[in-house]
Amino acid sequence: MKAILLEDEPTLAREISSFLLSREIECDTAFDGELFLRMLKNNAYDIYLLDINVPKLNGLDVCKRIRETNSLTPILMLTAYGDIQDKTDAFSFGADDYLVKPFHFEELYLRIQSLLRRSAQTPPSDDLLVIEDLEINKTTMEVHRNQERIDLTPKEYQLLLLLASAKGRTLTKQSIAEQIWDIHFDTNLNTIEVYINFLRKKIDKNYEVKLIHTRPGFGYFLKPANS
Repeated sequence: MKAILLEDEPTLAREISSFLLSREIECDTAFDGELFLRMLKNNAYDIYLLDINVPKLNGLDVCKRIRETNSLTPILMLTAYGDIQDKTDAFSFGADDYLVKPFHFEELYLRIQSLLRRSAQTPPSDDLLVIEDLEINKTTMEVHRNQERIDLTPKEYQLLLLLASAKGRTLTKQSIAEQIWDIHFDTNLNTIEVYINFLRKKIDKNYEVKLIHTRPGFGYFLKPANS
């Protein structure tokens, strides 16, 4: 088992690395974000441990960069920042867990073991939903089209995932409203139309093959136009 630690405090970095080695986990260390990313290009790791406040490229930016190309390797944030907004930012960038300093090394080990077990139990095919050149990662909640990241609001993401999971079946406005907004109503369904338009601008506007379609009088479906 091999980990990589982003930590700019040398003493703490040595202590963490030594402790993990005693638990049969090798641990490489990078003292700034740019070095960390360079090390990833030449080595494979089972888990990433990221401090936030480090030189050159902070841990949140590193987390975001990782998730642009790697949606599976677990990321554990180790940081003195414990505010809810800091945690929200970390999770929105794709972190899997968050441990606030100071922490007991045994707890660090337990968190690592938990993340590694979870990672091993979830096959990649269950995480990734692919339609044409559209990729939806259900674990990190990231969306890419033609390898370009598309930023969605939570409701836009939920709507896109619902349409994609239907595998080409048409979903009525009523069905979408009940599943996404958890409401039952017969009027004012124009909210659905508004969000469909939001999605089309982000998912289809800049691409030749359109994926989101309207079936007049019935609802909406998602699949390549020529399939």
